[in-house]
Amino acid sequence: MVDFFIEEGFDGWLDNVLAPITNKVNDIVLFSIPLTDSIEIPVVVALLLISAVFFTINFRFINIGMFKHAIDVVRGKYDNPDDEGEVSHFQALTAALSGTVGIGNIGGVAIAVSTGGPGATFWMILAGIFGMTTKFVECTLGVKYRNIYQDGTVSGGPMYYLQKGLAKRNLPKLGRFLAVFFAIACAGAAIGSGGPAQVNQATEQMISITGGENGFLYGNGWMFGLVMAGIVALVIIGGIKSIVKVTERIVPFMVGIYLLAAIVVLFAHAGDIIGAIGTIISQAFTLKAGIGGFVGVMIVGLTRSAYSNEAGLGSASIAHSAVKTDEPLSEGLVALLEPFIDTVVVCTITALVIVVTNNYDPNATEGISLTSKAFGSVITWFPYVLSVAVILFALSTMVAWAYYGLKAWTFLFGENKTADLIYKVLFCVAVVIGSSLSLKAMFSLADALVLLMAFPNLIGLYFLFPDVAKEVRSYKQRLRDGIIKKMK
Repeated sequence: MVDFFIEEGFDGWLDNVLAPITNKVNDIVLFSIPLTDSIEIPVVVALLLISAVFFTINFRFINIGMFKHAIDVVRGKYDNPDDEGEVSHFQALTAALSGTVGIGNIGGVAIAVSTGGPGATFWMILAGIFGMTTKFVECTLGVKYRNIYQDGTVSGGPMYYLQKGLAKRNLPKLGRFLAVFFAIACAGAAIGSGGPAQVNQATEQMISITGGENGFLYGNGWMFGLVMAGIVALVIIGGIKSIVKVTERIVPFMVGIYLLAAIVVLFAHAGDIIGAIGTIISQAFTLKAGIGGFVGVMIVGLTRSAYSNEAGLGSASIAHSAVKTDEPLSEGLVALLEPFIDTVVVCTITALVIVVTNNYDPNATEGISLTSKAFGSVITWFPYVLSVAVILFALSTMVAWAYYGLKAWTFLFGENKTADLIYKVLFCVAVVIGSSLSLKAMFSLADALVLLMAFPNLIGLYFLFPDVAKEVRSYKQRLRDGIIKKMK
């Protein structure tokens, strides 16, 4: 056995063990519907998009109609310090954003634009706008059905609204099954992808900026992983209050730096912006390559958006459930800002920079390098900033997913110190492993588990969205009557 490990390597051995399981899960999660002879759409993506449109129409485009009010809520104008919960609206938003704004926005968009063409950007934006309502629904339910304990701590998310909400509809067995299903997928995704996959990307960037093959980290990625695991441990040991102290600083700072750099690039190509927007719109509806070409562009954009903002997966509602409020709908409104910031703003700006600098390649497999090249064509030193951004985004994503996984884990094994400690140790060990090994099968399995979360969550949302409709009617009426009023 020792000789086998030395010859094949631990990562190769584990990949061989996990490969059959990964293939089976991927067959289920990524089962696709053929649209043309050469184009397919994953069922999970189709369900996420259909749900987003369904909720948006049913709630009469609340994502647009109450957008300004949502901004007022997140700014704290309706905050009541006496409300139960652990964090402010703004802190809950940054905690959830830290789990979505990251490598997918930086590299994933470049791949989407490269494979689908500039027109994919239009469909990405459209899907992001509709996805705002899905986030609104799941995060409203997250607060409505959360558990608040005697010490003031909170547990919420799909596990709780699936179990408690469906029990109210005389479907306790279905609710319990879906809740456990979701919790297992969420905990598995957090330990397998939320930590290892993120630190793996961050380690690659760190090795790159410290000399590559000639640097001290080359072949010693575990050292960086150990540092990152230590930071994550220090952050998550204090719970959500400690986590938001990190995310409320990292997320606005890094998004601000990224957008500022994008503005500089766009300013340098000011004369090309109108043409780039025209190209995005015209190619979104192009029939030059036939119906198949049009559908292909649309699917690439819609898929990228679904993967980017996680609307419908239910993960964000875990963070939003910790908010200080006695109005579940208010946090749902805050949550709808997530896809707007993540997809409509950050992803769109990234796509626009890539298009105006003409840095997209149909054969590309590494998106971050394309984005880096696009920014570097105007700001020569920006690739170094981007490397640091990737590391910080990876850290904030790890912290957010550590919390998601913890809440799923304690739902399964109990809200006690032993379960809490076991999970945190497992997560941090996984971070160290992920920094030094490739473990492709494990990462693929964990990514599949992330998408698998959508199935139980969406079933629950369809059963429970009437609860949200009641909250909407009550909230709007009390807002009109002046019962709900600004505190500041």
